[in-house]
Amino acid sequence: MASGWFYVTCLVLGSLGSMCVLFTVYWMQHWRGGFAWDGSSSMFNWHPVLMVTGMVVLYGAASLVYRLPQSWVGPKLPWKSLHAGLHLLAFIFTVVGLVAVFRFHSHGKIAHLYSLHSWLGITTVILFASQWALGFAIFLLPWASLWVRSLLKPIHVFFGASILALSIASVISGINEKLIFSLNGGAKPYSSLPSEAVFANSTGLLVLAFGLLVLYILLASSWKRPEPGILTDRQPLLHNGD
Repeated sequence: MASGWFYVTCLVLGSLGSMCVLFTVYWMQHWRGGFAWDGSSSMFNWHPVLMVTGMVVLYGAASLVYRLPQSWVGPKLPWKSLHAGLHLLAFIFTVVGLVAVFRFHSHGKIAHLYSLHSWLGITTVILFASQWALGFAIFLLPWASLWVRSLLKPIHVFFGASILALSIASVISGINEKLIFSLNGGAKPYSSLPSEAVFANSTGLLVLAFGLLVLYILLASSWKRPEPGILTDRQPLLHNGD
């Protein structure tokens, strides 16, 4: 039963993640002029799409690899590789998203890294890069002892969840900042809540819902990988001869 609820929750999570990306793409396409790679505002539009896709959706999916019941039995290396690979893909999306915003700022002679959103975002990316490098070196490569891995695992788990929380905060603050810069001074300021503001605010709520659901799954004790030697009703049974 617990396993059934897990897969239902994952289905909801997948739907939320897809909506987060699609809503962000639609916002940039419908209201902000679409996409380009020429230093213009259309190049900036890649930034929110790639950051939501990488730092939130793919990062969240990578974080949940070890919650899959199939990962609880058999060799761990394929699941470690999937975990690291999805995180690496998320990081690549993130780097391209940063390139888009930095090139836009340079092209428009706009200062870099002056807002709270940018400080929060770049801090999150630095932590993400450090987390991935440490995880690769300690948990994927075979040189580290079990003692070292046991010592660092709680730290790795804590920062993994913390980075997701920081990513959500960065995305929401970025949505707010983009709306303020884009709408204020125009015919329909942000305070008048035009349709774009309603849509973008709703996108932010979707991102928040996705992130909170990922954190719930990570923290729910009934969906954590059982300790070695402990059999639960959630763990696949291995019969003699299997």
